[in-house]
Amino acid sequence: MGSMSSDVPLLNDYKQDFLLKRFPQTVLGGPRLKLGYCAPPYIYVNQIVLFLMPWALGGTGTLLYQLDILRDYTAAALSGGLMVFTAAVIQLISVYARSKSVVVRRMRTRDILAEEDQHEFTSCAGAETVKFLIPGKKYVANTVFHSVLAGLVCGLGTWYLLPNRVTLLYGSPGATAVLFVFGWITLCIGEYSLIVNTATETATFQTQDTYEITPLMRPLYIFFFVSVDLAHRFIVNIPALEQMNQILHILFVLLPFLWALGTLPPPDALLFWAVEQVLEFGLGGSSMSTHLRLLVMFIVSAGAAVVSYFIPSTVGVVLFMTGLGFLLSLNPSDVSMVFRYGVTRHRVGSSHEARPGNSGHWFPWKECFLFIAVLGMALLEAGLLHHYVSVPQVSRSGAQAVVGYVLMVLLSIVWILRETQSIYIFGIFRNPFYPKDIHAVSVFYDKQNKLLKIGAVRWILLTLVSPLAMVAFLALDSSLHGLHSVSVSIGFTRAFRMNTETALLETVVVSAVHMVSSTDCWWNRSLDTGIRLLLIGIMRDRLIQFITKLQFAVTVLLALWTEKKQHRKTTTTLCVLNTVFAPFVLGIIVLSTLLSSPLLPLFTLPVFLVGFPRPVQSWPGAVGTAACVCTDSVFYHQMVPRLTAALQTAMAAGSLGLLLPGSHYLGRFEDRLIWIMILECGYTYCCINVKGLELQETSCHTAEAQRVDEVFESAFQREHPQVCSLNEHLENVLTPCTVLPVKLYSDARNVLTGIIDSPDNLKEFKDDLIKVLVWVLIQHCSKRPSTQENKTENTGEASPALPPAANSSPCPESLEDSESANSDWSDGSIFDDEPAIKNRKEKLQSKDLPCTKLPIPGSVDSQNPDDHSAGTGPKNDLYRTVILGLPAVDKGQREDVAYIPLVEFSCSQSRLLSLPEEWRSNSTPRSKILEMSALFPEDWYQFVLRQLECFHSEEKSRVLEEIAKDKALKDLYVHTVMACYIGLFGIDNGVPSPGQLVRVYNGGLPWAGTLDWLSEKPELFHLVRKAFRYTLKLMVDKASLGPIEDFKELTNCLREYERDWYIGLVSEEQWKRAILEEKPCLFCLGYESSMGVYTSRVLMLQEMSVHIGKLNAEAVRGQWANLSWELLYATNDDEERYSIQAHPLLLRNLTVQAADPPLGYPIFSSKPLPIHLC
Repeated sequence: MGSMSSDVPLLNDYKQDFLLKRFPQTVLGGPRLKLGYCAPPYIYVNQIVLFLMPWALGGTGTLLYQLDILRDYTAAALSGGLMVFTAAVIQLISVYARSKSVVVRRMRTRDILAEEDQHEFTSCAGAETVKFLIPGKKYVANTVFHSVLAGLVCGLGTWYLLPNRVTLLYGSPGATAVLFVFGWITLCIGEYSLIVNTATETATFQTQDTYEITPLMRPLYIFFFVSVDLAHRFIVNIPALEQMNQILHILFVLLPFLWALGTLPPPDALLFWAVEQVLEFGLGGSSMSTHLRLLVMFIVSAGAAVVSYFIPSTVGVVLFMTGLGFLLSLNPSDVSMVFRYGVTRHRVGSSHEARPGNSGHWFPWKECFLFIAVLGMALLEAGLLHHYVSVPQVSRSGAQAVVGYVLMVLLSIVWILRETQSIYIFGIFRNPFYPKDIHAVSVFYDKQNKLLKIGAVRWILLTLVSPLAMVAFLALDSSLHGLHSVSVSIGFTRAFRMNTETALLETVVVSAVHMVSSTDCWWNRSLDTGIRLLLIGIMRDRLIQFITKLQFAVTVLLALWTEKKQHRKTTTTLCVLNTVFAPFVLGIIVLSTLLSSPLLPLFTLPVFLVGFPRPVQSWPGAVGTAACVCTDSVFYHQMVPRLTAALQTAMAAGSLGLLLPGSHYLGRFEDRLIWIMILECGYTYCCINVKGLELQETSCHTAEAQRVDEVFESAFQREHPQVCSLNEHLENVLTPCTVLPVKLYSDARNVLTGIIDSPDNLKEFKDDLIKVLVWVLIQHCSKRPSTQENKTENTGEASPALPPAANSSPCPESLEDSESANSDWSDGSIFDDEPAIKNRKEKLQSKDLPCTKLPIPGSVDSQNPDDHSAGTGPKNDLYRTVILGLPAVDKGQREDVAYIPLVEFSCSQSRLLSLPEEWRSNSTPRSKILEMSALFPEDWYQFVLRQLECFHSEEKSRVLEEIAKDKALKDLYVHTVMACYIGLFGIDNGVPSPGQLVRVYNGGLPWAGTLDWLSEKPELFHLVRKAFRYTLKLMVDKASLGPIEDFKELTNCLREYERDWYIGLVSEEQWKRAILEEKPCLFCLGYESSMGVYTSRVLMLQEMSVHIGKLNAEAVRGQWANLSWELLYATNDDEERYSIQAHPLLLRNLTVQAADPPLGYPIFSSKPLPIHLC
């Protein structure tokens, strides 16, 4: 995405035409009257007939009723029956047409016109015509169910719109005529969408309608309106119900308008939204992290309210509500864990027998003891206060009033302590107590720790003191003396839920209003305390939503006017219209607030609509199940446990403000952006979802990330002369909160120009490589179990070296493509490798031999004859490969055959450091090895041996000295090391080029005979590659930090590489595993083709500062609602569309990225993560 300009289209020409065709279809419920191509007239006539069919059937019943031939319910039944029959016929015709067209579709070639949304019509009732008009249902069950449902809709709709009935409601024939005509249009729209062809709804929640739920949306709302009318028919003398019925009859004719604007939610979104609202405000719970938890918590909470209604004792009611309210406020996962633990302990008899060795790690003892203590104190307090202190009369000077004053003081202290924990007070004024400069890291964290101690006081007040004070306030309430009251059961079941800070606020407001208002007012006379708390909770939530929605709307409007890059040709017009129609815009904001639905800015412009209500998560899928995973995702995997631990401390102290479900936070560290969403909250816990965004790969992402950096830099790193200065970025949707110390990987990228291409460094590289090879091989053999090799080998026995077995492991993954990738390996002439290529073609192909001791004539048996007699040979001794006799050669050429050394150790312990037998043979000419052996560093070899720690006997130094003097062992290492050295650089001993280093680092080898020898030994190849990478890292370190002084320093350096570093490639699985295992350091070599330079990447695990800011939750919900509308309805997936361009105030591009796939594209998304705030 490039930089945005004023001519970026909202929709391209094709999408504009597409939307103009789709929107009329949505308005009418499915008829496609605007096709975009020429169609026969009967296509339009058929659709009109099908559209008006319910009206004709319903009109028949209405006419018979008006003529007093049938009663009202009989007329409704007649219309419904006719509609069931008609719907069944329509569906059967569709099924027949589809079955008839199957043969035709198989015989025809691909229809190009069909791909362009065009159809060929042959006749009025042809199969293609029927398929176009009536697509049919995917499932037979839906065919039957939708047909029956269509009959119910038509029958009840006829009953609902009977003229006599409507006249009784309004007393006006004119109103009756209008409502009758437009009401039947609404019914026809609902029926057409259910039976004939379902329109694409603007209110789309699911990306795919797998179970055909969308056709049920419009009939569902028709049933709701009809149900109110039926209730009014059979339940008389309720004025409120009559008024509601009158209002709903008017709204009924407006349903097509609401459906077209997408204000009414689809059935699935409506279900979860309604359950969330009832659970949170009616039953005192919280929105949950999964749909299953939501439904289970709703059922249990509703059951608690029902059970409390039938308890005969007031003390029993108080104890039941207190205990169950506390338990339901806890994390359901923790409660289920305690339950499972108790069941397991009861069955087995001992927790140690149930889970040996794990009981202290998996069970949350500290939290459990805290919960038991608080629950016991709450039950004791509630029972005693209600039984001995509570009185049936309301008093302003009683014990409850005193507790109310205590709660007010507690709330004031808790709020003051909370505001001292973040950088800004109320998001506006800079906190004078917050540390000034983050650059002085140690000083900053020392001051922050002092603030956290104050936060600990807040936690004690909020977690331990406030719940007990609120229980005392409720237990003393006089309303609890009235048994078997629905309002008491619902209100107090909700009130005893301990959702801490918000519950404390609501209780204080109720207490304050009670103290300042008259006892005879409606609020105090007609409502009990539980219902008052319920209403205050709703008002508190809606007030917060209204303020944040208003801020969001103002930001969208001002950004369009003040930000030059956001200017469009319509900017002035939109600003003027919003100013002139400000009351109307305010009304839209109020309506979206009342519905708790997102405020949808169309194309993120100040054209505001009321989005359909949806759950707090905004997306239908399970949290954390989808992400656009890439190589950078592993950083967020490693980060999450550390980040949650830091968030636990910050949330408990109040650094992140008021914790509410649906709150969004943005974290920033180097080039990483962390999106945090609170999914659910309860007593001492909350569940969050952490998403990781891409690492600045687009210009839009980079532009917004820079603005995020500016916001955090202004808050945490700039000097502010005034004590309580204002937030410079108050108009931004991001408000800085705090800085968290988190142990993360810092990412440093460097250009190696002047290091990897330096001739001196390249020359030293070859010398260092031999030393590192020696060190790596000796370390590997010293750490190998002593029984792995040479189990039967004794001192003084000679054992010939073995060639690789035919069934040896294949080449490592990194070599799979090395042959093709390195065909032009050498920087010199390709003819240098010709002898090696010839040897490669003539290599020996070994096969498994049968179980026999008979030698093959002309061959040398590779098995020690004494092994069989001793009976202690390896398991596969009988299948050892034999070496066929080599052909006779001239005397002058005999020295160039493959060298197979015979090993006879002078020290009995040398066998423990001996190289594996299959490594000792290779295709490198002996003369070349002898020639290169002069490069072998014998003094380094002996130094490494003397530093070994694999011997723990008293004669360790003597044994190591004897091993170091063992010439046979040294010759074995010389032979293997130099063979590996030649395998890396080829026969020629020239200075390698930077390109050669990078290719070998990546796992490629030069085209030579040793390629087969190394590739057939994955373990040796892995060690050689590791040594090569260590050497390259050593070269970079020497160029940066200075030369190595002595052998001891070199050894320490290599040990550090082995212990603290992973040196490899980003694409390797070991790289990801090293990050997840939190290897202290990682190094990678690369080549930047665009710049033509070699680069290095170093990751260092260290404690870093992560900036955390709070986002305007309604800005996120509004932009996500627009994203859903654009992609799922308007199908505006253009990567250069206006609504995805960088926006410095709304952070539009980052918000789109953070949406759940497939609409968004975060590279990491966690499962719901519980954070215990204790």
